[in-house]
Amino acid sequence: MPASTLDRPLITDLDRDVSSTSGTTVDVIAPFSGEVLHRLPVSTHGDVLEAYSGARLAQLAWARAGFARRRAILLRAHDLLLERRELLLDAVQSETGKTRGQAFEEVFQAASVTRYNALSASGVLRGGRRRAAIPLVIGTRVHYRPKGVVGVITPWNFPLSLAAMDVVPALAAGCGVVQKADSQGALSILALRRAYIDAGVPAALWAVVTGDGTEIGGAVTNQADYICFTGSTATGRRVAAQAAENLTGVSLELGGNNPLIVLDDVDPAKAAADAAYACFSSMGQLCVSIERIYVERGVADDFLREFTARTTSLVLGAGFDYSADVGSLTSQDQLERVSAHVQDALAKGATLLAGGRARPDIGPFFFEPTVLGRVTPDMHCYANETFGPVVAVSIVDSEQEAILVANDSEFGLNASVFSGSTSRGLRVASALEAGSVNVNEGYRGSFSSVDAPMGGVKHSGLGRRNGPEGLLRFVDATTVSHATGLLQLPRLGRDFARLAGPLLLLAVVLRAIRRR
Repeated sequence: MPASTLDRPLITDLDRDVSSTSGTTVDVIAPFSGEVLHRLPVSTHGDVLEAYSGARLAQLAWARAGFARRRAILLRAHDLLLERRELLLDAVQSETGKTRGQAFEEVFQAASVTRYNALSASGVLRGGRRRAAIPLVIGTRVHYRPKGVVGVITPWNFPLSLAAMDVVPALAAGCGVVQKADSQGALSILALRRAYIDAGVPAALWAVVTGDGTEIGGAVTNQADYICFTGSTATGRRVAAQAAENLTGVSLELGGNNPLIVLDDVDPAKAAADAAYACFSSMGQLCVSIERIYVERGVADDFLREFTARTTSLVLGAGFDYSADVGSLTSQDQLERVSAHVQDALAKGATLLAGGRARPDIGPFFFEPTVLGRVTPDMHCYANETFGPVVAVSIVDSEQEAILVANDSEFGLNASVFSGSTSRGLRVASALEAGSVNVNEGYRGSFSSVDAPMGGVKHSGLGRRNGPEGLLRFVDATTVSHATGLLQLPRLGRDFARLAGPLLLLAVVLRAIRRR
């Protein structure tokens, strides 16, 4: 299997877009083959400072350009993403090891996010009149101003989707961006960025830096006017602490150990098919993928039979076409983490219901989709995020028990409920402690709903991306009030006595009007 279908000159051309003067590179490994995909330029601390300086200058003009101009440019970028979809698909597969179908979801989500923010920013952020403290006497308006330059830190697993969900609303709001890209996802991000630059986004407005977080991460966070971070809970805490030193706002999308409740009124075959996708899409290397399944006893045997059969029938493959159901893990580190979690569980008494093996015959980082039973709290995979194609299935005696164990986690990013009754599913969903809950869908319903907020509770994050909430992260609100002159507000003690009657009468009149 080739390392990539991308032309070498194209890769070299994209690598030049990294803000780097170091002359050093890091080898990026192609998951499908284990070969070196490309040698990515590495940024220095000084490169980060220079990127912020350029972005600040570009941001001033970008903010003055106005909503209409920004909307036109972003809509052109949307069109270019769709026109260049095959290039973007190749880049995502080459770096992450996803199947073609799962890379397809990324490309079209990035396009959807772009279109939504292009069309929605003016309505959400234009500001306007608000209800005043004393109607007719005081007028109140709210103005929104772009925060400035946003520091965006993204991981390797969903390079297009996660970049778009933070970068695009920042651009739509009038901000600049300095993005610290993980080396394993940088090529996809550079291809994404190129489409925006070709659409009219100033090159300096969106800078991409690379390198070890311990080397340049502090510069990325310390220089930012706002920070967006996606990654582990442990690293998110450090980013939040650094942001707090400068009183810089931050949004964090962190880890998850996401539960799925399967109620006893489901169609077992349909539930199994939907659960398999929710667990093993992108090889489980997704913050919102399902890692725990709680199935009611009345349907447990039928569901487990269908689910294990579905899991073992999934086609693993390393092709740049749509023939495979499941792709590769992204790196040797990921393979070792997944293998360690499975072996730890089996050594402590878990049962292997499906999968459980590495598959070097297909590619260096392939691992079979794995289903475990009898998982107990002493096992690493019980409470910790595996971030791979491993799911633990437990049987419960009631929906109340299912809710209790589903909520028994420090995480709260995503959860799902499968039921034959939508109303029952929605009722159970309302009791789950998660930022997003899906009924009869694993994660795609909430993750791809660009007009609805997405984020975590508990140790799964702060803030929300997507929807109006995602745009409002990138502006500061200023409230401007003015006296209308209709009535002079009191200044001295006797003024209060003189105006108490008229003000009380005004309150009574307004109350009567509201009651009509």
